[in-house]
Amino acid sequence: MTGTMRAAVLDAPGPAEALQIRELPIPEPRPGWVLIRVEAFGLNRSELHTRLGLAQGVTFPRVLGIEATGVVAAAPGGEFLVDQQVAALMGGMGRTFDGGYAEYTCVPASSVVAFRSDLDWATLGAVPEMLQTAHGSLTVGLDAQPGQSLLIRGGTSSIGMAAAILGKDRGLTVLSTTRRPEKAAALEAIGVDQAIVDDGRIEPAVHALLPEGVDLALELVGTPTLPDTLRATRLHGVVCFTGMLSNVWSVRDFYPIDYIPRGVRLTAYHARDLPAPVLQSFLDHVAAGQLIVPIHRTYALDEIAIAHADMEAGNATGKLVVLP
Repeated sequence: MTGTMRAAVLDAPGPAEALQIRELPIPEPRPGWVLIRVEAFGLNRSELHTRLGLAQGVTFPRVLGIEATGVVAAAPGGEFLVDQQVAALMGGMGRTFDGGYAEYTCVPASSVVAFRSDLDWATLGAVPEMLQTAHGSLTVGLDAQPGQSLLIRGGTSSIGMAAAILGKDRGLTVLSTTRRPEKAAALEAIGVDQAIVDDGRIEPAVHALLPEGVDLALELVGTPTLPDTLRATRLHGVVCFTGMLSNVWSVRDFYPIDYIPRGVRLTAYHARDLPAPVLQSFLDHVAAGQLIVPIHRTYALDEIAIAHADMEAGNATGKLVVLP
């Protein structure tokens, strides 16, 4: 395919305005790679880390975006059919090669998941990375089982809201935090059993509700709140460290015996676990009205700097989606 496309390019780390819309050649896929016409893409915190210069292994200039949703424009290896609906995520997107902030993206076939859906593109664009992270955290990270209690630290993030929706669907009792009291209603609207206003120390509030602590906890804020989350978890409970909304993800002078409460288990989730049946089932349940996709706002590609500024400011309650 020849011609040009519009893309948001980052020449070097900087403010939101550093993302510039430019005309670039449409990529030419080689065997084993897939060219996708992007219909929608979601924004992710890792892309903010890249823009701020916090990510490792990134070369510039770079088209950001660790996910994209659209249709296949070309697949010279035959892995997918032209015009087939697909989602692409991770595998180096937006870091070691150009990602989804464009009208077209070219990605390894191993990063592509096919699906079929009549949902609108804004909804479809919100799902891939949000679903895979929430689903992977609950299954691989926490092995959540029906009847257990789950604390989500960072509940109004897109992943936090998706985890709550999936958790309720799995039969969990869900406690979810927000730093802003006015956002508690948004958590209750998606089925959260108890919204907790996070002032930096939620352990007393959790133990007032569940004296022994929660069975499971999903840490999405980062290491500044992790010790408090661990203390809110019961003996033999599990805490999964997945997110870094605080942009702080390391612990200085880590001494496990002092840091981790007696008998509480600390694990982590970081991978790409989105089997095609999981994606298809989720989309089918959304189409049937049985599950919802938490979208805060959609943007045009020309509004990418505004979208990034909103993400950085923490203004969103749910997913931010761009329609190129």
